[in-house]
Amino acid sequence: MKVVMRSDLYTHHVIIAAMMDGLDDGPDLLAGEQDNNKPRSSTVDLTDTSLLVDISDALSERDKVKFTVHTKTSLSRFKEGEFSVVRQHEEFCWLHDRYVENEDYAGIIIPPAPPKPDFDASREKLQRLGEGEGTMTKEEFTKMKQELEAEYLATFKKTVAMHEVFLQRIAAHPALRNDVNFEVFLEYDQDLSVRGKNKKEKLGGFFKILTKTADEVLLSGQKDVDEFFEQQKVFLIEYHTKIKDGTGKSDKMTRCHKNVADSYIQISTGFVQLATIENTELDKVFTKLAEALEKARKLEGRVASDEDLKLSDTLRYYMRDSSAGKDLLYRRTRSLVDYENANKALEKARTKNKEVAQAEKNQQTCCEKYEKISEVAKKELTEFKSRRISYFKKHLVDLAELELKHSKAQVQLLRNCINALKEEV
Repeated sequence: MKVVMRSDLYTHHVIIAAMMDGLDDGPDLLAGEQDNNKPRSSTVDLTDTSLLVDISDALSERDKVKFTVHTKTSLSRFKEGEFSVVRQHEEFCWLHDRYVENEDYAGIIIPPAPPKPDFDASREKLQRLGEGEGTMTKEEFTKMKQELEAEYLATFKKTVAMHEVFLQRIAAHPALRNDVNFEVFLEYDQDLSVRGKNKKEKLGGFFKILTKTADEVLLSGQKDVDEFFEQQKVFLIEYHTKIKDGTGKSDKMTRCHKNVADSYIQISTGFVQLATIENTELDKVFTKLAEALEKARKLEGRVASDEDLKLSDTLRYYMRDSSAGKDLLYRRTRSLVDYENANKALEKARTKNKEVAQAEKNQQTCCEKYEKISEVAKKELTEFKSRRISYFKKHLVDLAELELKHSKAQVQLLRNCINALKEEV
């Protein structure tokens, strides 16, 4: 991967142009391998190669990220076999909304929309670092700057990975991949002219969420006649709650590791300053300690990064994916209630012998919709289970191997440091 970084700490404006050749040294939590000849993420089907989508490169600016979406396909409905377009985050959200609002996909777990790119925290840290440059030594300033730039770049890579896996999940789904909006998103080489929601639309969306939440509460007490879906409802509610709690605890653990790495910078700088004091017999000892702490800082930073990628982001992704699963069950329950209400309306119409044909038609429509959602949903939830298990297994095994690797490196570092200090004493 080639990365060009330009950082102005005084204007807190950072631009990273990252031409990601597979994001090979970046996070592989969601993106997997991204080169066209490499397999896709473990979250999607690897056997179907008729439609391959990846983000070949991306550019992060102050207020937006431009993603180059690259497509390689053998499907005849596309004009060419390989092409690329530039998209922004709002266009990903637009595509997600098209699926959510389409009743044809009511029985499908819609892949969660990627989170909005947020680099404000890293930029603020860079700004504060620039403002405090005069209070630090040159060595301490350089180390802190490198840490913050690495943090910014890691966040950028994860943002790209999350946007890519959203597209790959859609491309691998037998129904979602055929949507005309997805075809437009991938192939139309002009700006989609997608605008953000205005205040009125945001307010309307807020009340819609409140209505849906209240509706879910009312429907939650309804016993499902199908034991499979009743078990899925109980499981997903509990699963989502626990995985959300686990995500918060994992984030806290990662922050602790990062704080330890930051502390090593301060201590290492202190030893460097002590080593420069004249007429001291311990200058070499202090220098050795400073070198060891600098290496320990890098190791601790890698531990934090790997835990963030392999554990925190795994939990965070499935927190959002399980929420999408809950939404599916809500849509099915809502459809069941509509079907039951249609049955009641039909009985009432027959009793009064009034508008019976219209009531029968409505009842038939609700019945077909409910049965279709149930059929598709059962398959979706079964696949969600198998995908989730294999995904967690892969990344937890990867995390355990990395933890062992870093632990061995830390032990070896301490041994080398002790031996070096013995030689100096």
